[in-house]
Amino acid sequence: MRQAFAHNAVLKMPPSADIRAPGGAITVALCGHWEHEPPCPLAAHHTGATRTGDEVHLRVLFAVEPDHEAAVRARLTVALAAGRLEGPDGTSTDWELLSATESPVAPEETDHAERLIRT
Repeated sequence: MRQAFAHNAVLKMPPSADIRAPGGAITVALCGHWEHEPPCPLAAHHTGATRTGDEVHLRVLFAVEPDHEAAVRARLTVALAAGRLEGPDGTSTDWELLSATESPVAPEETDHAERLIRT
C-alpha cells in the first residue's frame, strides 16, 4: 500500500529563472515527460517552489509503496543535481543544487498527501 513522503531541496537560481523548471525536471525523472496521462507511473507527486533571493526552496510530496521510496528519492536528487531543464519552447533553465533532504509530511500537508495516495 502506498504511503506519503516528503523531500526538501534548496537550489541556487538566477532571479530571472523559471522556478517551475525544477518541478518539471522532477516530473520527467518520475514520469518520463512533464506531459503524460494520469496517473503518474512511479509516484504521484506535487512540487511546490518558493523563491528567496537567488535561492529556490522546493517541497516535494509523493506517494509510493515504501519499497520504492529510496528509488524515488534517488531520481529526485539526480534530476535536481543535473541542474538544467530544456522547456517545450527550447529555452533552458539552469540551477545549482545546494541541498536535498528527506522530510516528514507536515500535519498541514496531510490532506494533500492522502489525495496523492489515492491517485
